[in-house]
Amino acid sequence: MMNYNIAIIGLGYVGLPLAVEFAKKYKVLGFDISESRINELKNANDSTLEVEESSLKQVLNTQENGLTLTTIPAEIADCNIYIVTVPTPVDKNNKPDFTPLLKSSELVGSVLKHNDIVVYESTVYPGATEEVCVPVLEKVSGLTFNKDFFCGYSPERINPGDKTRTVTKIIKVTSGSTPEIGKTVDTLYKSIIEAGTHLAPSIKVAEAAKVIENAQRDINIAFVNELAKIFNLLNIDTHAVLDAAATKWNFLHYKPGLVGGHCIGVDPFYLAQKALEVGYHPEIILAGRRLNDSMGEFVATEVLKLAVKRNIEINTAKVLLLGITFKENCPDIRNTKAIDVYRALSDFNMNVDVYDPRASFEDVKAEYGIDLIKNINKTYDVIVHCVSHSDFLNLNFLEIRTENSVFYDVKGTLDVNLIDKRL
Repeated sequence: MMNYNIAIIGLGYVGLPLAVEFAKKYKVLGFDISESRINELKNANDSTLEVEESSLKQVLNTQENGLTLTTIPAEIADCNIYIVTVPTPVDKNNKPDFTPLLKSSELVGSVLKHNDIVVYESTVYPGATEEVCVPVLEKVSGLTFNKDFFCGYSPERINPGDKTRTVTKIIKVTSGSTPEIGKTVDTLYKSIIEAGTHLAPSIKVAEAAKVIENAQRDINIAFVNELAKIFNLLNIDTHAVLDAAATKWNFLHYKPGLVGGHCIGVDPFYLAQKALEVGYHPEIILAGRRLNDSMGEFVATEVLKLAVKRNIEINTAKVLLLGITFKENCPDIRNTKAIDVYRALSDFNMNVDVYDPRASFEDVKAEYGIDLIKNINKTYDVIVHCVSHSDFLNLNFLEIRTENSVFYDVKGTLDVNLIDKRL
């Protein structure tokens, strides 16, 4: 067994929890290009809220093994395992943007040595590791793939905001560029993953397994979102229908909603892109994406209809949007679809306040130009419950809505007696 000296490239939602777990057993170098991110972590503060302060202090203050944080590439040169955990977004045309992955590969290539192993965790289409990343590693390092250095792929399975299914409690798929390297990568992850691992026969299989996880969820949610549109026209409560249908043992109980974030709302485009490259037009995958991307506009339209029926003056209506992050109990605002609801309502000159105690005021301002309100200190004509943060359960909704107000529950998690309508 090799002596693991591990570098984690990218310390976000995926990289940091992984680095902390590995640091309990091995010497780990955590690298990130953001000095502010490194500085906050050195102070045992994780703004993503994925790792507790006590857990960070535990590994940062360890003399033997433990986690060392850096923004200096030269400091990771002595490592022999490089794990890349950077984002894989899409551009404005929904085309895969490999920039973070390419930059990380250049970084690793600059310090790569004989017999080193580079493991990628970023979600990509099947073949991307060997077709996109490996050529960069070879070019920058001057070394030959599967002769001088090797690669692995172990797709991330982090569920942001979930304090129960944490990184060690979810089965990890592993793979390697040769059968021997696959076993090495599998052994490495197996040493920290309590739930166990699944060694895939190739990197491409592991890549494909990851990308279809989120594509499958996207399509299933698109189906219930379409049902929500149909049942709305029929004046039927969608959630009541789903609860009734779920009494059958093999019914998959998905719920309608806004599908954003950097996984479900993005990953299907990676698979679709690869399908197009090999001459196949992926009809269901892209149809699901189109439908889910339409839900923000649909919600806004439904809210406006309710407001008109209540004779609420649209141009002077005071609107409260509850939640701007992409999912509940998580501060991540990347690719949130709550912004679609905000923009659609704002287009009708409605005065929209956004309250989200989980989101960073600075990040929301920088990304969307919105000034979050710090407290709810007035009443509103329209309230839209976009994100089901547990914080909102403590609100007294009767105190913050006007007598003739509209309350719309996108998430379908509030008491039906409190709301006027839900998705």
